[in-house]
Amino acid sequence: MFTDFIPNIVKDEDSMAPKVEPVQPSTEFPARTNVVIIGGGIIGVTAALFLARSGIPVTLCEKGHIAGEQSSRNWGWTRVMGRDERELPLGQASLNLWGQMNEMTGRDTGFRQCGILYACDNEREMNDFLKWKDIADRYQIRTEVLDPARTAEKSGSQRLFRGGLFCPTDGRAEPTMAAPAIAAAAREQGATVLTRCAVRGVETRGGRVCGVVTERGTIACESVILAGGAWSRLFAGNTGIDLPSLQVLGSVARVDNVEGGPEETVGGSDFAFRRNIQGGYNISRRNASVADIVPDSFRQFTRFIGAYRTGWRELRLHLGRRFLEEMRMPRAWSMDEISPFEIIRTLDPEPSHYLLDEAITILKRDFPAFRTMREVERWGGMIDVTPDAVPVIGPVDSLPGFYLATGFSGHGFGIGPGGGRLIADLVSGRTPVVDPTPFRFGRFNTDHRP
Repeated sequence: MFTDFIPNIVKDEDSMAPKVEPVQPSTEFPARTNVVIIGGGIIGVTAALFLARSGIPVTLCEKGHIAGEQSSRNWGWTRVMGRDERELPLGQASLNLWGQMNEMTGRDTGFRQCGILYACDNEREMNDFLKWKDIADRYQIRTEVLDPARTAEKSGSQRLFRGGLFCPTDGRAEPTMAAPAIAAAAREQGATVLTRCAVRGVETRGGRVCGVVTERGTIACESVILAGGAWSRLFAGNTGIDLPSLQVLGSVARVDNVEGGPEETVGGSDFAFRRNIQGGYNISRRNASVADIVPDSFRQFTRFIGAYRTGWRELRLHLGRRFLEEMRMPRAWSMDEISPFEIIRTLDPEPSHYLLDEAITILKRDFPAFRTMREVERWGGMIDVTPDAVPVIGPVDSLPGFYLATGFSGHGFGIGPGGGRLIADLVSGRTPVVDPTPFRFGRFNTDHRP
């Protein structure tokens, strides 16, 4: 037993930021369903919506509340620009779904097709985006190359940029509104949505999935979708599946009192901002994420060595209390024990204050509209990252009936609708919305017990 394991990253749900739209959970606990989804983030709720719309009985189990973690704590960008080529079809499918989501759910998800601008400081950055534009042209993604004057004008900056790339079809949505809206719509379509209902493990019969054990009891089912975000590796490991994944900390602040700021979402080498539905902006320090050194950093070092080499400039390595907290975290438990997911209902990490302070300093220095800004709140969120920064979406061959939809590596909110639709297609046997091959779990050759 490990009920004494209460790490410092746990806070009471009422105290966390940002505040998420509440979702009324289902009242009945089903004894049987066709599909159980583990995780109530953007991927899980979208999968539930599409399965329910197809008439397939589905139950979503969330240990805390809907969108309590990274699905409400991200930047809110909905983009294809700059994505890995493997993600572009999924990104395009997601943008199409974002455009329909308000009508599909009957609620406002905050989606606006405002366009996204990347501003480049130097020739190297500009050349990288021009290379990406060549790829985008093959996918008929509309982009515009901007000269220095037009980049500064469109971004509202006094900074001397080398140029920029603008994608007018990209946009933004509200993380605190979107997943709750989709979850509520899924429930209206017939899905069962359970909150504060952690799944402890998966039951099997004859070598395939036959149910899950939750803290409330057992649900018989034919398929399970693990969409647990930062928790997926821990859950998968207890199930006997070695899922390569590490976590990085993202930090965001919400500000107001910005007059005359751009409507477009803008990112540069060291800043990022987008207008929010309250009329202010959500801001962050771009190209800088905190990576805590934890025991898993050593267990998975050889898998991530390539990512460390290519992305070291963007990482701020940190050795602190999380190392000891994760050392104490159980990696295996039985289904009659309280699981880590019941002890930690919501990951609510402290944001990186020095990175947010840097972002505020940069914006005030380079953007006149932000010089009067007033900070309202700031928060942190844990991002699950795979070795190639591309998600895992598909079946686990060693455990028939078990599917992964995780590892979105900081891209999950934007491509979440497509990811949820794709995993729903694969589970239901429908023609997949995009080719799932780039997202197969087998590409890591780790389909075995950790």
